Amino acid sequence: MTSNSAESIRIIPIGGLGEIGRNCTVIEYGDDAIIIDCGVMFPDAEMFGIDLVIPDFTYVRNNAHRFRAIVVTHGHEDHIGALPYLLCDVNLPVYGTRLTLGLIKSRLTEHGLVEKTEFHEVTHGEILQFGQLDVCTFHVCHSIPGGMGIAIATPAGLVVHTGDFKFDHTPVNDIPPDFQALGDLGRLGVLALLCDSTYADRPGYTPSEHSIYASFDNVFAEASGRIIMSTFASLISRIQQVIEVAHDYGRKVAVVGRSMERNVPMAIELGYLHVPDGVLVDKSEIDRIPHDQMVIICTGSQGEPSAALTRIANDDHRQIKLVPEDTVVLSSTPVPGNEELVNGTINRLFRRGANVIYEKIMPIHVSGHASQEEIKLLLGMIKPRYLIPVHGEYRHLVQQSRLAASVGIPADRTLVAESGDIIELTADSLEVVDHIPAGYVFVDGLGVGDVGAEILRDRRRLADDGVLIAAITVDRHTGELLGEPDLISRGFADHDDPKKILERAASALAAEIRSHVVEEPDWTYLNNKVRTTLGRHLYAQTRRRPMILPVVTEI
Repeated sequence: MTSNSAESIRIIPIGGLGEIGRNCTVIEYGDDAIIIDCGVMFPDAEMFGIDLVIPDFTYVRNNAHRFRAIVVTHGHEDHIGALPYLLCDVNLPVYGTRLTLGLIKSRLTEHGLVEKTEFHEVTHGEILQFGQLDVCTFHVCHSIPGGMGIAIATPAGLVVHTGDFKFDHTPVNDIPPDFQALGDLGRLGVLALLCDSTYADRPGYTPSEHSIYASFDNVFAEASGRIIMSTFASLISRIQQVIEVAHDYGRKVAVVGRSMERNVPMAIELGYLHVPDGVLVDKSEIDRIPHDQMVIICTGSQGEPSAALTRIANDDHRQIKLVPEDTVVLSSTPVPGNEELVNGTINRLFRRGANVIYEKIMPIHVSGHASQEEIKLLLGMIKPRYLIPVHGEYRHLVQQSRLAASVGIPADRTLVAESGDIIELTADSLEVVDHIPAGYVFVDGLGVGDVGAEILRDRRRLADDGVLIAAITVDRHTGELLGEPDLISRGFADHDDPKKILERAASALAAEIRSHVVEEPDWTYLNNKVRTTLGRHLYAQTRRRPMILPVVTEI
């Protein structure tokens, strides 16, 4: 697995660096390339109306003939969610473990792509050949079963991608990490390590997934009514623990939410979720079972507007209406950018009389990412010549580079890169040689990429100061104003009487147009005149800048 060739390995993170989400990395050698993961990012509060953010796949589309496969490390949305938007244009086989492929197929079913896609189930230790790239997978623990790291052997050297990982010695529905495989890789000689950085700023070790069982037990012991448990639909190990505690307390369990209702039966069928007989009931049975015997597992732990928990909090769910003795548990932490949505959901649940339990109140969530001591242990086992921190905001990448220095990896052998960088790697060098477009591509309803920065700026303006429609009628031949302007506003008001403000603005606009009548009307000039006159007047009166839309009728 060492190299006699001077040809370089190229590593291109299309997303996932300097951010949480959009994880997608290209590995190339010669004319052969693979993609590791293909995920989404959730929109932040400033991305009005946006449903998802995905990577820019222009580079992949332009070089599709060189790509051999997509290898997916695990089944979380930030690693699989963008697959439908790539596979609709580029036909590539998808490789992953059984559960990962099950989650991917569920995702692709919504887009009608399952029958068009070639799937390959991977077992740990299996070697996959993609031209000059030999890929070997190894087991890692995360917050979902079926996670794997990836070792890519090339004529130029060995590259290892950890995937998302932590060293969990007591995982739920999974096996412990494959420390032997990590040690074997270290003995072979790793040219470069791409390492999960998400918790690189957290000291110590990340607790085991099994550690939250005691907290769940306390919740069940104290709850007098229904327990509504919200978590990620792909967090199969968390769902398993809820089912086990419910069984211990003689409660029935129903799952609510489209993705939850889709994933749970799939995980049971594949053997990743074990449910005692009689525990799982259909959601139609919820109202027929006494409240002190009912548990509801639902989506919405991130405050998503259309998710089950959000609709419950808004009293807008068709089946579930909160009552004061209900206990609601949010078994997750907010994804960066979702904090306001989550806090709003929690506040509305409290207002409806529910007892709400979240991470700041009780340890009912643990991360699936390695903290500092685990990262240092991994670096000691792998002993990479070069390190490229991945999967994290920029501060996480920098912090991991500092951890590497503390265990003896020189600073000049660690590269803190950004999405879009083209990284060339040889036995003697690691450097960024170029950059490709890797900006955000927005998914808005059925539209993909048709909402850009300009539209988002317009939406921010509408959210900040509203919109003002200015309807005017002019003589087609002379440009003379016929009648008074009619101003209609939405989302624009002031402590002064809004009607008076608009009347004064209409008078100012009429005076300005009448003072600049031209013999040959220029309609572009007239539209601009409406915007600048009203904009200047309204700002002087209110210190606000609404979006102004002129509507000019010619007679």
